[in-house]
Amino acid sequence: VQLQASGGGLVQAGGSLRLSCAASGRTVSKYSMGWFRQAPGKEREFVAAISWNGRTYYADFVKGRFTISRDNAKNTVFLEMNSLKPEDTAVYYCAASQEGWLPRSRAEYGYWGQGTQVTVSS
Repeated sequence: VQLQASGGGLVQAGGSLRLSCAASGRTVSKYSMGWFRQAPGKEREFVAAISWNGRTYYADFVKGRFTISRDNAKNTVFLEMNSLKPEDTAVYYCAASQEGWLPRSRAEYGYWGQGTQVTVSS
């Protein structure tokens, strides 16, 4: 499975961005999909996950602001980000997992995209 993340950019605080993650090489309709992020000098952290049938789970710091969704027909996962804050600045990575139910740890994801930069200015 190859994953290609896109949609990052520079946005002002309070603004919105929509990230996309297109999968190729294999259908990911039965995979759990997740988004992680990594800020400079920090470890990569879990943001959100979606199960094969649409159940979702979010990190506390994005609840109510971010929405993860998927379009299995297009083999694509999305992360809608609203009310962005400067502390959301990071490289965002999408990942695919064949393990568990709404996996939240990096070790449970076997496939990773290359990351897309999100920068939120104050």
